[in-house]
Amino acid sequence: MLPAGQANVRSFRVVPSVPEALQPLLEIAHNLWWTWHPEAVDLFIRLDRDLWESTGHNPVKMLGQVDQELLERVARDQSYLHALALVHARFTDHAQRASWFERQYPTVCEGNGGLPLRVAYFSAEFGLTECFQIYSGGLGGLAGDHLKSASELGIPLCAVGLLYRNGYFHQYLNADGYQQETYPDLDFPNQPIRRLIDPETGEQYRVHVELPDRDVTIGVWQAMVGRVPLYLLDTNFPENSRADRDITRTLYGGDIETRIQQEIVLGIGGIRALEKIGEKPTVCHINEGHAAFLCLERIARLREQHGVGFEEAKEAAAAGNLFTTHTPVPAGIDRFAPDLLERYLGRFIGRLGVDRDGLLALGRANPFDKNEFFSMAVLALRCAQFCNGVSKLHGAVSRNMWQHIWPGLPEGEVPIGHVTNGVHPRTWIHKGLVELYDRYVDPEWQLDPTDHHTWLAVYDIPDEELWAFRNEQRRSLIAWCRSRLRKQLIARGAPAEQIDRATGALDPNTFTIGFARRFATYKRGTLLMRDLERLKALLNNTNRPVQVLIAGKAHPADGPGKSLIRDIVKLSETSDFRHIVFLEDYDIEVARRMTQGCDIWLNTPKRGMEASGTSGMKAALNGVINCSILDGWWDEAYEARRGFAIGRGESYEDQNLADDVESKALYDLLERQILPEFYDRTEDNMPKAWLTRIKHNLRHFTPQYSTNRMVAEYAENYYLMAHGLSGSLQANELDQARQLAEQLRRYRRQWPGIKVRNITTDVRGSVPVRTPVHVQAEVDLGGLQPKELRVQLYAGEVTSLGDLVDASPLDMTHVEALSSGAHLFRAEYLPGGSGRRGYAVRVMPRDERLLGTLIPGLIAWDQDAPTHINANLSHERGATQTQQHQAAGPAPAPSHP
Repeated sequence: MLPAGQANVRSFRVVPSVPEALQPLLEIAHNLWWTWHPEAVDLFIRLDRDLWESTGHNPVKMLGQVDQELLERVARDQSYLHALALVHARFTDHAQRASWFERQYPTVCEGNGGLPLRVAYFSAEFGLTECFQIYSGGLGGLAGDHLKSASELGIPLCAVGLLYRNGYFHQYLNADGYQQETYPDLDFPNQPIRRLIDPETGEQYRVHVELPDRDVTIGVWQAMVGRVPLYLLDTNFPENSRADRDITRTLYGGDIETRIQQEIVLGIGGIRALEKIGEKPTVCHINEGHAAFLCLERIARLREQHGVGFEEAKEAAAAGNLFTTHTPVPAGIDRFAPDLLERYLGRFIGRLGVDRDGLLALGRANPFDKNEFFSMAVLALRCAQFCNGVSKLHGAVSRNMWQHIWPGLPEGEVPIGHVTNGVHPRTWIHKGLVELYDRYVDPEWQLDPTDHHTWLAVYDIPDEELWAFRNEQRRSLIAWCRSRLRKQLIARGAPAEQIDRATGALDPNTFTIGFARRFATYKRGTLLMRDLERLKALLNNTNRPVQVLIAGKAHPADGPGKSLIRDIVKLSETSDFRHIVFLEDYDIEVARRMTQGCDIWLNTPKRGMEASGTSGMKAALNGVINCSILDGWWDEAYEARRGFAIGRGESYEDQNLADDVESKALYDLLERQILPEFYDRTEDNMPKAWLTRIKHNLRHFTPQYSTNRMVAEYAENYYLMAHGLSGSLQANELDQARQLAEQLRRYRRQWPGIKVRNITTDVRGSVPVRTPVHVQAEVDLGGLQPKELRVQLYAGEVTSLGDLVDASPLDMTHVEALSSGAHLFRAEYLPGGSGRRGYAVRVMPRDERLLGTLIPGLIAWDQDAPTHINANLSHERGATQTQQHQAAGPAPAPSHP
C-alpha cells in the first residue's frame, strides 16, 4: 500500500462500457428498486450467474467486471432485450404511476396554499441489500423496508443517513469458534450510489458542522430507492483531518467521542444538507435517538429566520418532529457526559438562545439533576410533539420507562403511542410465493395497505402447491447451507472428514428450526441447549428428526455474546449435536435464505427486552411458523392457530428460574405439539394441519405485518397531523407558535395557584350497577380562565391497596364562578361494573395546538386522590427537594443567558 500522504495520488473513475441496447441495465442497477423485483435480479443472473455471486449480488460492480464480448453478444439477444424492455417498463411505471397516497390525499401532495407534505426520515443505518452494508441489524432493516414501502405507496419522503466507508463488520470464526471481525472497504464507485452534484459549481454538494476548535466538511451522496431519494453523508474529504475523515468510517465503531461526532454529522449536518440541496421537509421522522440533534438545528434555524426566542422556535419545530424509539431499556440509549456535550455543542448555545443548563436540561429526564448525563432519547422526547414505540407491548414498556418525564401523569397516558413494525413483502417473500399470490390472490396485492379482505383468497391456494413450495424452499436452503458451511470450515482449517460430516448432517426433508439475530445475551441464543439430553433426543429421533440452523453477530465489544457463539459451535462439533449448524456472517442474504426456508422460527428473548423483532415477521410472510416468547410483535400477533407461544407472558425476578421454566416449555412444545403436527401426514404425504396453520399465517400476517401497512399508518396517524400542525404554527412568521409559547409561559406562571378542593358526590356507601354518579368540584384556577383548562374526572377501579387502576378521564363541565373566587365543575359518569370503584379530579392545560404531547409538570390532582395518583406526583428518584419541586409545579423551561 502507498499511503496517500506519501505521494500525490491522482485518481480517476473507470465506468462500465455498456452497449446502447443494454443502457437500461445501468439505470436499473443504480436504483435499489431492483432489490425487491426478482425479475430485475434475473436480468443480472442471466448475464453471468457466477459473477453475480462473486460480486456479492452487486449489479453495479458486476457491470464493471462482466466480459465485454459477453455484453456485445447479449446486446444482440432478442430474448434478453425483450425481458429487459419489460422490466424497464415496469421500473418506469413504478416511478410515474399515480400512487395510493396521491389518490387518498391529493391536496396534501399539492400543498393547498402552503408547502406540500415532505417527510425527511433520519436513521443511523439502512439495510437495503446485502452488497451495501451500511446496516447492522433490525433497525437498519426496518429503515430500508420503510423506504421501499414509502416508494410503493408514493409517500412524499426522502431519507438521510451516513455513508460508512467500511460499514458494519463482517464476521468469521477462528479455529476455536471465536468470533473475529473484518472491515472491508465498501468501494463507493461500485455501489448503487452517486455523488450529488451542485449544478452551480459542478462540484459535490458539501456542508459543514462545527466540532471543538474546527469545522468538518461533509459531502452528500444519493442512493435512489424506487422514487425515494436517500441522502448519505460522508466526511472522507482531504480538507478534513485524518481523525475527522474517519468519523463516517464504521457503523457503531469507535469510542463515545466518535459516537457524538457521528450523531452531530447525522442530525445537524443532515438538516444543513437538506437545505443545501433544496429539500424542504415539513416533517422530520427521527428513527431512534441517533439523529435527535436535528431538533437543535431546526430550533436554531427558526430563531435565525424569524427572530424569535427559544420557546417559540422549539414549539414550531417540535410540531413537525416524530420520534420513534426502538429501545426497551435505558441502557440501550446513547448518553453523553455533561462536559462532553458542552464541549461539542457549546458553540450551539448562542444560536439556541439558552444557557448551558438550559441546553443540558433538554436531554435530562430530571432537569434539576446537574449530574445526569445527556440522553438522546430524552432530547427527542422533549423536542418532538409525536412519539411512538414499535409494537403494542413496546409502547407500554416505553410509557413505563419514560413516565418520570411527565410527573403526575398516569403511565397509560404518557404521550408515547405505537406503530407496530412490519417488513417489506416484495423484499422478503420468495418469488415462488409471490407467483402464488399473483395467481390466487390479486396481482395488485401489495399496492393497497388497507385491503385485508383480499387475503381471504389465500385459502384458495391448493395444499399441493403450497406444500410443494415449502419443500422446495427447505431443499434450496439446505443446499445453500451445505455450500456455505463447506466454505467456512475450509477457511477455518477444518479437516476434510469434519467438513464431510458437518455438511452431510443436513437433510432437505428434515424439520428445520431457524434462529438468527444479534447475539446479545438477553436474546438467549442458547436456551434451546439448556437441557442437552432432551435436545439430543430431539435431534437424533429417527421418526421425527430435527435440525437447527443458527446465525448472528455479537457486537465486537460484547465478550459474553461471543462466548455464546463459541459454545454453540463447540457443541455442534460433537457427534450427538452435528445437526446444529452455525452460519457465519449473518446479513440480509442469510436472513432471506433462512426466513424463506426454515419450518419454525425460534425467538427466545427475556420478555420486555425485544422491542419488535422483525425477523419473525419475515419468516411468517413465507409460511414459516413462529415459536416465540410473548414479546415484541408476537405478544400482539400470537393466536394458537397461527403459531406457538413459549409461556403465557410471565415475568420472573429469578432469571435462572425463567430459563429453566421456559426451556422446558419449549421442549414440551416441540415434543408434544410442533413435531407431531408437522410429521402427521396423509396418504399423499401432506401435513394437512400444518398447511392449515401456514395459511392462517399468510392470510393474517402478510397484510398486517407489512411495512406497507406500517408506513400507511405512520402517514395517516402521524405525518399528516404533524404536517398540518407544523404548517399552522409556522405560518405568518410563526404567529401561532409565538402565541403558543406565550400561553405555555402563562401556564407555568399561574400553575402553582391551581388547587382542586371541596369535591362532593351524591354517592353514599354503595350504588347499583349502571347508576349515574354525579361529582362536583370546586377548583381554584390560579388566574387562568376555564376555557384554558381541562378539569377532568379520572374514574376507574380501586384495588385493595387503594390504587386507582384501569381508569379513564372524563371532561367536567364548567358550571359557574363562585363568590370565593373558585369555579364549580360538574360531571356524571356510569361505573362500568360491580366492585370497588373510585375517582379523582385533576386539572390539565387545554390547547388544541398540543396535539401529540403533554407539557411535563402541568397537571394538578385532588390531593385526597387514591395513593396511586399521589405516588405519581413525586419523582421516582426518591423523596428529595427536587421531587417536591416537581410535584408542586412544572419543570422550568430552559433558561436564557
